[in-house]
Amino acid sequence: MGQRVSRTEFEWVHNDQPHIGRRDAMLKKYPEIKKLFGPDPSLKLIVSALVLIQFIMLYVLQDQSWKVIVLVAYIFGGVINHSLMVASHEIVHNIPFGHARPLANRYFGMWCNIPIGVPFSVTYKKYHTLHHKYLAEEALDHDIPTVLEAKLFSTTLGKLVFLIVQPIFFITRPFFVNPMPIQKLEIINAVVQVAFDALVVFLFGWKMLSYLLICSFFALSLHPISGHLISDHYMFKKGFETYSYYGPLNWIHFNVGYHNEHHDFPAIPGSKLPEVKKIAPEFYETIPYHTSYLRVMYDFVRDPTVGLYARIKRKPLEKAG
Repeated sequence: MGQRVSRTEFEWVHNDQPHIGRRDAMLKKYPEIKKLFGPDPSLKLIVSALVLIQFIMLYVLQDQSWKVIVLVAYIFGGVINHSLMVASHEIVHNIPFGHARPLANRYFGMWCNIPIGVPFSVTYKKYHTLHHKYLAEEALDHDIPTVLEAKLFSTTLGKLVFLIVQPIFFITRPFFVNPMPIQKLEIINAVVQVAFDALVVFLFGWKMLSYLLICSFFALSLHPISGHLISDHYMFKKGFETYSYYGPLNWIHFNVGYHNEHHDFPAIPGSKLPEVKKIAPEFYETIPYHTSYLRVMYDFVRDPTVGLYARIKRKPLEKAG
């Protein structure tokens, strides 16, 4: 468990992200892909159902022991909250109401945010936009681990610990890597969230607010469903920076596993991303992909060639000069 990773530096490249060129080539060959663009109204119903399920769980679990609460949070609530977090990712891309109604999407994101326990929806929008625009560029893409993280978690045991505490870094990293001014909508998001948390405490007690927070921690921690946090962009094959996951868990997290397809066409709803691959399979058949999140996490921990340094960092030629 003390074996160190073989990489001691990130993989630097001086080119544009591959998604731009592939998108242009695909649209030129298959212009019908544009018909997949647009909102997915069904997302509003699914998200609302998930939020209401967590409301019901607050009532059901309020008199249960801590042991039961933690167990339910891992097996059930963590899955629900993870799905809500991925739904927030869809909302960031204006999928529920379309690009013509950005404010409606932001306020709906706050509704989706409520069972998470901490305000993040609007802030996530701000930073995730940079992740797409400046993929893998240092100090702009918050998804890249810092050098400090890579050094701290550079052994087999360290990588296992990283998977456990990953929520802490996922939430705080943007504020250290690329702090940005607070927006008015972020304040509204925080006020709405604090008001709901206070209502939970008033109606059901601190234990139930803790349940929601534990669910959110498990949702991003060492849990089978959180494997996409590793599978999406860690370099399992040299030279490839984005990976798709084609497996059954896509059903419960809005096809976020179709990650190459998503970065190629972020305006296409997750529900339609499989159609992209069906229309243009030749553009994806040479790209490595994953079929198991458990395998992804196992390989991340056990393989010395994979770790926090196994990420591409980009400095485009015009910036490199």
